[in-house]
Amino acid sequence: MDDARELSRRTALALGGTGAIGGALVLAGCAASDDGSAASTADGSDDDSAAPTNGAADATGEDVAALADIPVGGSIDATIGGEPVLLAQPTAGEVVAYSAICTHQGCVVAAAGSKFECPCHGSVFDAATGDVEVGPALEPLGSVAVTVDGDRVVAG
Repeated sequence: MDDARELSRRTALALGGTGAIGGALVLAGCAASDDGSAASTADGSDDDSAAPTNGAADATGEDVAALADIPVGGSIDATIGGEPVLLAQPTAGEVVAYSAICTHQGCVVAAAGSKFECPCHGSVFDAATGDVEVGPALEPLGSVAVTVDGDRVVAG
């Protein structure tokens, strides 16, 4: 379809308020563009749905915790960029972090020693890897970048 005849999402939404044809136009307006670029939202801005949505991605350098507060072989709850995260120290001096948002239905997962436990539906994750040990969650927790700087754990 040439550019002069292609409907924008905004136009499709404005025209598509009635009937089955309108619904099809709205759905067509939600499709990715032919050139592979991101689709625009109804307000004309780019669709960033694939981009990280938590503040943890923007908090590089933020002081998160004292290394001494994370037991070797254990874990703690923390926040990075205002978002809940889980920190674990599988071996002395090695710290890993994961999003505390359960991959099942978005509940906040809690640190529980060498495990992370979801209070909503009972999913259990391995604190060292973020992998699911007990469902109903099927996907591991998302990894969050942290580094050890002396005796502190920092984001990034």
